[in-house]
Amino acid sequence: MSYLDEGSGDPVVMVHGNPTWSYYYRNLVLALRGSHRCVAPDHIGCGLSDKPPATAYDYALKSRVDDLEALLDHLGLRENITLVVQDWGGMIGMAFAARHLGRVKRIVATNTGAFPLPESKPFPWSLWLGRNTRLGAWLILQKNAFCRVAAKWCVTRGPLPADVRAMYLKPYDSPEHRVAVLKFVQTIPLGERDPGYDIVRDTALSLSKFATVPTLLLWGMRDFVFDRHFLADWQRYFPHAETRTWPDCGHYLLEDAGDEAIPLVRAFLAKHPITT
Repeated sequence: MSYLDEGSGDPVVMVHGNPTWSYYYRNLVLALRGSHRCVAPDHIGCGLSDKPPATAYDYALKSRVDDLEALLDHLGLRENITLVVQDWGGMIGMAFAARHLGRVKRIVATNTGAFPLPESKPFPWSLWLGRNTRLGAWLILQKNAFCRVAAKWCVTRGPLPADVRAMYLKPYDSPEHRVAVLKFVQTIPLGERDPGYDIVRDTALSLSKFATVPTLLLWGMRDFVFDRHFLADWQRYFPHAETRTWPDCGHYLLEDAGDEAIPLVRAFLAKHPITT
C-alpha cells in the first residue's frame, strides 16, 4: 500500500475514491503540510499501490477499511484525526471512524456517501452497466472506459489539462491494472444480500454519534452520482455541518474549484482547533 505522508502536526487523513488516487489531493496537501501531517493512501489496486489479481486480494469494502486501519495504526495515528473523504473514501473513512469512535475529531466530506443509497436517488445506469453486465466489465477492463469517462464527466467547469488527465489515467494503463476500478463498481452494496451492506448499514446507524464532531460539506452539484440526494442525507445525518455548494461543479470538486474549496478547508480547520 503506497501512501503520501508529508508535514507535521495534527493528522489530516485524505481518503480517495474510484477511479482516482492520492493525486486528487495534491493541492490540498500542498496547502496544509505546513501546519498539519497530511496522509493520503492509495487503496490497493489504485495509484502507486500494488495491483494484485482478484485471486490474491478480495477488493471488498471490509478489506478497504481494514487496510486504512492498518495503515493508520502503522503510522501511530490513533487520535486527533481529521478525515477528508471523497467518493468511496466516505464509506471507507466513516466505517473506520465508526470502529474507532473518538479518534476522528473533524470531518470534511465532498461528493461522497457514508450510508445506503438515498431512497430518492435512482441508481445511475452507467454504474448499473459496470456492476451487473459482462459488457460493462469488458469496457472497464479492456477499454478503460470508467477512468476515461470519469476524467471527462467528473469536471464541469472545463476539461482537465492534458497533463492532469494523464496523471489520473496513468495508474490504470492495462487491464491487469484496472481490477480495482472494476471491483469498486461491482461491489457497490445496494441491498441486504450484497457483501459489505452490513458495513454500510452499521456505519449509517453510527453517524448520530458524530453529532459533536465539526463537519464541513463541500459539494459539486453537477455530480451525476453523489448529487443533491446524497448531500441532503449528509445534512440529515449531520444537521450541525457547515455546507458550501457549487452549482456549476462536478464530482472532482478539487479540480473544478480547488482554489475556492481549499481555503474553506483551511478556514474550517482554524475555526475548529483540536483540543485535548
